[in-house]
Amino acid sequence: MLSHFNHLTLAVSDLARSVDFYHQLLGLKLHARWDNGAYLTCGELWLCLSVDAQREFVAPQRSDYTHYAFSISESDFAGFVARLEQAGVVSWKTNKSEGDSWYFLDPDGHKLEAHVGNLAQRLMACREKPYKGMVFFD
Repeated sequence: MLSHFNHLTLAVSDLARSVDFYHQLLGLKLHARWDNGAYLTCGELWLCLSVDAQREFVAPQRSDYTHYAFSISESDFAGFVARLEQAGVVSWKTNKSEGDSWYFLDPDGHKLEAHVGNLAQRLMACREKPYKGMVFFD
């Protein structure tokens, strides 16, 4: 039986650029780097960046809604967003759900999100205004 999410691997086209983005700009902890990859962490999340010669930038309008969300405190949110905007990071979506969120792209077009809140808060908001056809199991 599965116990928890182990790690996330993202295919990248330029390792140096991606390590700089995730470590320097987003603040993830860098643990190891080699010719074709790197290991970083964000809290308990283990992130692997892996060079893939076939990886190309995918424009947000050409891809699906799949994205990866990171937690951020309410007190850090505005400064974080301002720093990314100042660095020219591209936003791909406007937040329409409960809790502050900023949706942005990494250098390879992976869709990311900085989100204030957790599942309990989201479920509480959904109980007040459920999505179409929503059923709760707890």
